[in-house]
Amino acid sequence: MAETELEKAEKRYAQAKARLQSIRNREATKQRKLDTRRKVILGGALLDLAERDSGAATMLDRLVRNLAREQDRKAFADWEAPTGSPSPARSSSDPDTPS
Repeated sequence: MAETELEKAEKRYAQAKARLQSIRNREATKQRKLDTRRKVILGGALLDLAERDSGAATMLDRLVRNLAREQDRKAFADWEAPTGSPSPARSSSDPDTPS
């Protein structure tokens, strides 16, 4: 029995809908990977800064201590936060210091 015009159109529609969903899934995966990459980069930058800046080290320690999820806190159970060097005091001649 030959396919009717309606059956052919429904088949094309289903195939197009499947292709669209596949494209959406690929885009969502791409965005999740980019989000994860950004988080890893920022996490590394924060750890690096905390090794050089005691204010950042204090903030990092506070962030870890205040993690809401138990499984997240367990990931840091045996981790020691960087101590950081004291931040240099800004002088009044520093252009970035607000007046």
